[in-house]
Amino acid sequence: MKKAVVIVTIFISMFAILIGTNKVYAAEQAIDEETESKLVEIKDSALNSIEDYKEKYGSDVYGVIAYILNIIRIYSIPFCFLGIAIGAIHKYVIGIRKLDTLEKGLGLIVTFVTLLIICQVLPLAFAVFVKFGRG
Repeated sequence: MKKAVVIVTIFISMFAILIGTNKVYAAEQAIDEETESKLVEIKDSALNSIEDYKEKYGSDVYGVIAYILNIIRIYSIPFCFLGIAIGAIHKYVIGIRKLDTLEKGLGLIVTFVTLLIICQVLPLAFAVFVKFGRG
């Protein structure tokens, strides 16, 4: 029993040393000029997009919300398709042999289709509400 404790302690110590040296190495490594310029360019384009939305909606709050909803709309498509594919695999491939997985797959498909519809319709509903509902 004592040998097992000693071995586990040694492995944990070695793992901690490896993690610590990787953090120090990563901290010393600097971002090169090309990567830094790309990051600055991405930041500037995002700020310009937010300013465009603020101008379009006439308010800072509405502009930021519209920008966030647009980002959610764009990134929800691949995320939901991936979830639908996983659900289909659970339902049609794994669910043939395991009936509990069949129900899980159907639940995943319904969940991700609903999420996709909500993420696609929410920016439209927000735009209609802001343009016509504010008065």
